[in-house]
Amino acid sequence: MTAMGPIATDIYVPSLPQLAQEFNVSPTQVQWTLSGYLMGYAASQIFYGPLSDNLGRRPLLIAGFAIFLVATFASMLATSMEMLIAARILQGAGGAGPIIVVRAIVRDLYEGARAGQQMSVMSSIMGVAPIVGPLIGGVLAVWFGWRASFVVMFVITACLITIAVLFLPETLRHKSDAPLSIREILRSFRIVFANPRWRVYGALNTLGHTGLFTFITGSPFVLQDLYGLTPLQFGLFFSVCSSAFVFGAWTGSRLVIRRGLDGTIAIGVACFFIGGILQVLGLRLFPGSAIALLIPEMIYFAGVGFVLPHSIASALSPFPERAGAATSLQGFLQMMFSACFGLGVSTLLGSSAVPLVAVTVLLGTSAAILFVTTARIRQRPL
Repeated sequence: MTAMGPIATDIYVPSLPQLAQEFNVSPTQVQWTLSGYLMGYAASQIFYGPLSDNLGRRPLLIAGFAIFLVATFASMLATSMEMLIAARILQGAGGAGPIIVVRAIVRDLYEGARAGQQMSVMSSIMGVAPIVGPLIGGVLAVWFGWRASFVVMFVITACLITIAVLFLPETLRHKSDAPLSIREILRSFRIVFANPRWRVYGALNTLGHTGLFTFITGSPFVLQDLYGLTPLQFGLFFSVCSSAFVFGAWTGSRLVIRRGLDGTIAIGVACFFIGGILQVLGLRLFPGSAIALLIPEMIYFAGVGFVLPHSIASALSPFPERAGAATSLQGFLQMMFSACFGLGVSTLLGSSAVPLVAVTVLLGTSAAILFVTTARIRQRPL
């Protein structure tokens, strides 16, 4: 279930240049199919978390799957770029439900380092989708066209919703007594945002994910249009990077019990910084070389595997009674920043990979500075 989000983006990423050709639109317009998904995801998750605190985790997760299934069917049948973008926005609105609710389920069942360990396991599972997704998507794009990716998504989602209906138990022990209203949801968000620890860990998570998504949106055009890779070669390139993400998440799940949440996050932040600097050197010394981008991006992806699950666990730890609201707000900021940066990079891309590399360096350096300067806040007792 946690892999549904990556599946919704990664399996059809190799088809992006193909979409631009078929609908005769610019790369920026095609990027809206990704950024629109994230915006739908961001806007809807504001409600999934607080609603799951009141109504329970199970019904919200199943509702999200149902919306995603309908939107995927609409994407399969899209006859224009506008229709596809609209369907992708709805797909994002559905896709947010399972991911947000599953994170809240982990907080229902675990605390502290154990929660971080479980988040790492989930991230490792999520990382499998970006490994196989682009490879499958590349084959589907070459042999069957871009619609085939949505057919595969539809089948996978239908299986997942069946499993959820038949086997998923309710994990929320004590439902919130607060009345369901926009005012109460905003009140929960104010309480969460007022916590300085949440702000620090939420920012680290957002910076890491934004760098990841910027690469996802910009790399198909850089690597296929500028570097000459085929869709299948691009899928292989992306799968190698995703393997580094799985390595980081899996290794983090092993280290977190011994090093703690902050000690594990520190490794990831160092990978952000090193990966960004090496990308600049690679672009400068070996222009036109895909390998010069691949190796530094693998380091960055590994950092994302270390940072994302443990920053989420750290951000949620002060809010056992508001886990849904805390994960919703964090996810909203994460996805909105990612969508905006993704659109910005796609607008700036021309005949150079400089915009893509510049954003990686900016985000990686910002995360390193934030982590170093907030030690006192992170060390405060809950």
